[in-house]
Formats: sequence, C-alpha cells, structure tokens
Amino acid sequence: MIKIIMHGCNGKMGQVISDLVKQDPEVEIVAGLDATDKFDNGFPVFTNIFECNVEADVIIDFSIAKAVDPLIEFAKERELPLVLCTTGLSEAQLKNVQEASTFIPILRSSNMSLGVNALVSLVKAATEMLANNNYDIEIIEKHHNLKVDAPSGTALMFSEAINSVLKDPYAYNYDRHDASVPRPKNEIGMHTVRGGTIVGEHSILFAGQDEVIEFKHTAQSKAIFANGAIKAAKYLSTKTKGMYDMNNVIFG
Repeated sequence: MIKIIMHGCNGKMGQVISDLVKQDPEVEIVAGLDATDKFDNGFPVFTNIFECNVEADVIIDFSIAKAVDPLIEFAKERELPLVLCTTGLSEAQLKNVQEASTFIPILRSSNMSLGVNALVSLVKAATEMLANNNYDIEIIEKHHNLKVDAPSGTALMFSEAINSVLKDPYAYNYDRHDASVPRPKNEIGMHTVRGGTIVGEHSILFAGQDEVIEFKHTAQSKAIFANGAIKAAKYLSTKTKGMYDMNNVIFG
C-alpha cells in the first residue's frame, strides 16, 4: 500500500483525488495539507504543513503557487518524493524546484492527463515536419472562469515542446491588438479564453497555405488529471532523487 500526503486536499482537485484513491486498493491518503480544515476527509488535515508528522511514501500537490515554497522545504525535510501539479510558478520557484530535485525525486507536469502528454509528442513531430515549411503556429486554451493563471501551464507546455525541436526558438505573442503589422513567421500566438465551467480545452493550429492542421484535446472532467496524478505517485514512490515528468510514467 502506497501512503500519500495530499497537499491541497480541500481544493477541487484534492477532493477528486481523495475520492478516486478510495476506489484504488494500491494507494491510501494518510494525511492532508491545506490552509483550512473544512471537510470530513477521513484522514487528518494539517493547516500548518510543518506540524504534519504522519509517515508517508509520496506527496501529491494540487494547490496554489504561493504554497509551493514551504511544500518544497517540507518534502526535503521529510525526504519525500513529490508529484508537483501546481502551475503558475515563478522563475525563482522553478529554480527552487530544480535545486530540490538534487535531494528528492520530483515529478513536475503542467498537465497530468495521459492524453495531453501523448499529444505533446504528436505536436513535436508535427513541428519538425511543418514549421520550416511556412506553417504558422497558434495555441488556443480555454478554461473555467475561476482559473487565475494565463496562459495555462498546459499551453506553455505545448509551446515549450514546440520550441524544443526548433533550431531557433519562436517568440511568444500574447496580444496583437496594439500592433497593426503582418504576423511574423517566427512566433507562437498564445490565446486565452476564460468562461463558465470549462474544465480545459487546448488547440494547437498549424496554418499553412490553403490548409490548417489542428490538434485538440478536451478535458471532460477533472478525473483525467486526478488519475494521472495517482499513476505518477505510484511511479515516483520508489524513485531516487531527480526530475521526472509524465513521459517517465507513460513510457517507463
């Protein structure tokens, strides 16, 4: 039985993960970490992260950016593997995560969906074939009206994947309203939509002469991210220090 500490246990994703874990005989949530203790979770919840003294094998994090710094310190102190799912981290925080991975195993992904991570590989292959043949690249992401970071971490994950296979990385263009000029070739347009209860939708367009190729992923429930996080926790619980991502989970 793999014992999990759930960081952000009272958030929407934390609650979805908690419900799914109850149906999985291989894992168990033994403690929760959150700013408030407002639900009967069936496990102890600590509002002060450093007061948590429950033995565990791995931490799953779905929280907010400002809660990540103390989480990193806690994970290092306890020498616990960390599945880090929070997006919107600053450059300083990302550097801190990288440094922490020299002490503990950390799996970081902007999107825990297996489908999204498979799509990243397809988009990279398309970029290699199309980018140098005068195809413009645009990314459109849509989320619910409570999401605070924009563009989404997943949109940035796609853009970083695209740039990783280009000889000369493209610049990101987040806003064209004040530039009345033709579209430059070497850029990735990034477009954000926020509204209603959209779980998550990402489209990557390769627009060429007289044709458009579109890759699209639509999340129909938060369960796809929760299932990915649980798979990642199972994978990471036995690993040594270092940085990991969902490709490690998918391909081993």
